[in-house]
Amino acid sequence: MTEGAPPKLLLAGDCDPRFAAVRNAFAANFRDEGEHGASACAIVGGRTVVDLWGGHVDAARAHPWQRDTLVDAFSVGKGVLALLTLVCVEAGELDLDAPVASVWPEFAAEGKGRLPVRSLLAHRAGLPALREPLAPDELYDWDLVCARLAGQRPWWEPDAAHGYHVNTWGFLVGEVLRRASGRPPGALLRERLTGPLEADYHWGLPHADHARVSPSFVPEIPPGIDPLVALGQPSVDPEHDGMIRNTYFNPPGISGFGTVNTTAWREAVIPSTNGLGNARGIARIYQALATPGGAGGVSVSAALGAEAARIHSDGDDRVLGKPSRFGLGFQLGRPGRPFGPSPSAFGHHGYGGSLGLVDPEAGLAFGYATNRPGERFRTARTDGLLRALYAAL
Repeated sequence: MTEGAPPKLLLAGDCDPRFAAVRNAFAANFRDEGEHGASACAIVGGRTVVDLWGGHVDAARAHPWQRDTLVDAFSVGKGVLALLTLVCVEAGELDLDAPVASVWPEFAAEGKGRLPVRSLLAHRAGLPALREPLAPDELYDWDLVCARLAGQRPWWEPDAAHGYHVNTWGFLVGEVLRRASGRPPGALLRERLTGPLEADYHWGLPHADHARVSPSFVPEIPPGIDPLVALGQPSVDPEHDGMIRNTYFNPPGISGFGTVNTTAWREAVIPSTNGLGNARGIARIYQALATPGGAGGVSVSAALGAEAARIHSDGDDRVLGKPSRFGLGFQLGRPGRPFGPSPSAFGHHGYGGSLGLVDPEAGLAFGYATNRPGERFRTARTDGLLRALYAAL
C-alpha cells in the first residue's frame, strides 16, 4: 500500500438486489465513518436478504474480517438474555409476576423480597453496582458476584425508579434463569437458543474458537482520570458518585476496559457484556421473535412478545443521567434513540454501535457487530444501516 493511501475496502457476503442500499450504506461506513471491521445481517420474512462482512480484524489492517469472525457485541447480550428469559417463561419455568426471591431466596435480603421478576428485567431493582469492592479476578466468580448482589442494600428503593444495570443485569437475570431452569446461562443459551437457531453467538467461548475473535478497539481510560469525568457524568453526592463509579469499574474490568481482549474474558459468562458473535448469529436469534411461529423450534407467543415490548420503565434513568425506556429487558425506541423509523421495532444496542433488533410488524430481524465502537449511545454507522434497510422494506 502506498504511504498515505487509504486502506483497500474489503467487502464480502450476499445482498438481495432489493437491499442494495444496505450494501452501499455498509460500504460508506468504511469510507466515510471510520469503520474498521464489521458484519451486518438482515432476515425478512424468514429469508436472509443481507449477509455482509468487511474490513479487518487487526489494527494494522493485514487480516481481513472473515465470514465466521466473532467480536464482542457488548450489551447486545442483554437482548439475547431477555429473549432467553421469555423462552423460560413460555416453558412454564418462570413467572414474570412472582417475586425474584421465589426462585432465589437469598435475594430477599435488605428489603428486596417483594420485587417481581418483570421489574428486575426492567432495570428497577436498585442494584446497578456492587457496593463492596471486588478484586479484578473476582469478576469471573459467578457465585460470588451473585451472592454479593443478593445480599446487598439497594441503591434506591426497589421498583420505585429505574436505572440501567449496565453490568450487573446479566448476573441478576442469569442467576434467576439458573435457579428456575437448573441450567447455567451459557449452557441454557446453547440448548434453548443458539443451538436450535444455528446462531454463532456465545457466552463462555470455547478456547478452540478464540482464533476467530477480532479484538475490540476499546479506548483506554488514562490513569488518574476520575471515571465520572471519563463518562461525562456530573458529580452529585457521595452515594450517587459511588454508585456510578462502581457501576462501571467494580470489579475493575467489569465493563471490558482492559479485559475485553483477554482469554479470561472470552471464556467467562458475563451476559450483559461479553457475548461474542457476529451479525448473522444475532439476527438469527432475533428471528425467533420476527417470524410468526418462531424459528428453529424456538417460539414465543404473540401475547408474550407484545408484553416484552410494552413500556415497563420510562423517563429519567438514575444511572445514565438521561431518559431511557425499557420493556422486559429490551430497549424500546424513544426520541433521540429510535430503532429506525418503525415504532414497533425493539432490541438492544451494544456499546458504541453494535445492535440486535426485531420488528415484528415488518417480519424483520437485524444484527450488526463492529470491532471499533463509536460514540457511547449512538453512532452514524448504525443509523445509516437502519435508514437504508427500512427504505428498502
